[in-house]
Amino acid sequence: MTSRMRAEIGEQPDALRRTIDALLPRTPDIGALARETRQVLFIARGSSDNAAVYGRYLVESRAGRLSTLAAPSIATTYRRRLDLSGVLAVAISQSGKTEEIVETLAWAKDCGARTVAITNGAGSPLAEAAEVALITLAGDEVAVPATKTYTTQLAALSVLGVGLGADVAADDLRRVPDEVAGMIERTEGSAPLAEIVEALAKVPGAVVSGRGIAFGTALELALKMKEACYLHAMGLSYADLQHGPIAVVDGQTPALLVAAGSGPTLAGTVALARRIESAGAHAYGIGGGDDLAAASTAALPGPALPEWVAPLGLIVPGQLLVENLARRLGIDPDVPRGLNKVTQTH
Repeated sequence: MTSRMRAEIGEQPDALRRTIDALLPRTPDIGALARETRQVLFIARGSSDNAAVYGRYLVESRAGRLSTLAAPSIATTYRRRLDLSGVLAVAISQSGKTEEIVETLAWAKDCGARTVAITNGAGSPLAEAAEVALITLAGDEVAVPATKTYTTQLAALSVLGVGLGADVAADDLRRVPDEVAGMIERTEGSAPLAEIVEALAKVPGAVVSGRGIAFGTALELALKMKEACYLHAMGLSYADLQHGPIAVVDGQTPALLVAAGSGPTLAGTVALARRIESAGAHAYGIGGGDDLAAASTAALPGPALPEWVAPLGLIVPGQLLVENLARRLGIDPDVPRGLNKVTQTH
């Protein structure tokens, strides 16, 4: 039986197309704020925080602006005022209703920051609190694990990068919806997908690793494996993985390695796959082109997109993997235990 999560994965090409078409014309609004700021502060939790990791790497590597992830507790628990003049605060929330994120954006504004919201909730408290609201057009999302709301957040962050002057071609972004549609078709029912699902169904956990612009994808895939499949999945930069945690990778703890098909982190990802395989453990690739596939036990194809927008497609095979694995384990991926669609933190 098809899950609601699987249906929403299939809705992503249309959701991305609507979002990109609606938001690309907003780049002048972003540019106006950019002229008054020097650096970017991302405010988020959960999947939105993983999207923010992509935003950070995109803004720093392609727009040349220092970026960081906020610690909302500084605003909501410690209630410490900071000097945020010259800062562009970007708050990300699927619903736009998480009180902690709304409060932290208001705090940032009071501390002197200019403000942007990225949310699927038009008219939400977060959208109302921001000077510029980039509203994603994912439509209603019923399954608890975020799929189309996550990828449309990445699309909004790509637009943010363009508005901040990133040295990228906006036409690359317009190619994303068709590429995602093709990847869903190529991945669903494929032999590598079935092989990886069966392998992960027999182990208690896994390491998920990537680096740079793909790092947020690794974190998001690890989160999905935890929340929908109840696996002990650890998301790490491959640089951090090699500083000790690689000791846990063995016959019962495989590694999933994610990478764009090009870019400066690809060679390191391939080398890590070879190291893991040579040690007698299993590495499963997602993306990374022919080189990562050749170095891995099995691999799922990634998007034929340049590195800066690759994460918009790179997570999609991972989403399909998680949905198939959950059902293989007898878990309903739509309603993971102990979770609600909107999580309130303070």
